[in-house]
Amino acid sequence: MASPSLSALEERHLLEALRSGWISSQGPYLRRFEEEFGARCDVTDTVATSNGTVALHLVLAAAGIGPGDEVIIPALTYVATANAVAYCGARPVFVDVHPDTWCIDPEQVQASVGPRTRAVIAVDLYGHPADYPALREICSRHSLLLVADAAESFGAYLNGQPTGSLADASTFSFFGNKVITCGEGGCVTTSDRALADRMRLLRNQGMDPQRRYWFPVIGFNYRMTNLAAALLSAQLTRADDIIARREQVISTYERELADSPLQRQPIASAVQRAPWMASFLVAGDDTARDRLAEALGRLGVETRPFFVPVSALPAYGEDSSGQPVSTDLGRRGINLPTYADLTDTDLKVIVERVRAALDTLA
Repeated sequence: MASPSLSALEERHLLEALRSGWISSQGPYLRRFEEEFGARCDVTDTVATSNGTVALHLVLAAAGIGPGDEVIIPALTYVATANAVAYCGARPVFVDVHPDTWCIDPEQVQASVGPRTRAVIAVDLYGHPADYPALREICSRHSLLLVADAAESFGAYLNGQPTGSLADASTFSFFGNKVITCGEGGCVTTSDRALADRMRLLRNQGMDPQRRYWFPVIGFNYRMTNLAAALLSAQLTRADDIIARREQVISTYERELADSPLQRQPIASAVQRAPWMASFLVAGDDTARDRLAEALGRLGVETRPFFVPVSALPAYGEDSSGQPVSTDLGRRGINLPTYADLTDTDLKVIVERVRAALDTLA
């Protein structure tokens, strides 16, 4: 389904970090990664973290969001988006996504702003940036923090601007199936220096950067290791090639399956997507997607379904009736194998097997 693209460069960087003795949460690769990632995202500050979930929690905690507060998020997202809000003691308010982008619907956001609302988290679902101009206007009008959950959208652009620079703060994940990876890891990008400084304080157990072992606040151990940063620095060097190949993979699926019952991911005119997953909707009844996945599994092709709307999960109330688009997408969505090391021969075989599996649904 997914496999990291690793080369001799990653091995060389990793061995260099290992042999230097800088294997923990300090070292030259950490500084290098933060500087290079920030430059690529066109922001002043990057705060590296141990994974993408804690990156979300870190930015909310640094912004002072806590019990009694509400944060508006899309119903259709990975559960970590909601969990990060809950970690703060705040309440996630779920809204539907727009059918033309699969991202949070700004009109639904506007309708959901209340006296307790402190922030909006937009999720760049399956590599497609949300409508940040519309969301910025809403957040500015109501003095809300705008956070981009860009875990899936490294390499995407909106109106020529890279993800990482589209919100007040943006969070990324470098899990093993992401566009670039170090196995686990994440970061927050921002051009708000005060927010960045607060995140750095909280990331390091709350230790005063000017006074060792003095902890003016309760913080967290959310630090990235120099070993992980060494892998990421190599991945950043190779990122354009990785992104280009992943885009070729997805474009091949879309071209070769254009006449099939699968509906490709919609892309807004101002968007250059990040090629994270080859995402499609399956036509048919409520069982069609799962029957297709089972048929492909028998043929040796691993797939993954779209996320279940978080509002439908037991921990969050099991009620997605107010988010019909999210419910429909969660029921019909399927992702095909997507990674840079897939060969043209691999793709040909997968497409043939997808067609064969679709024939069983007829």
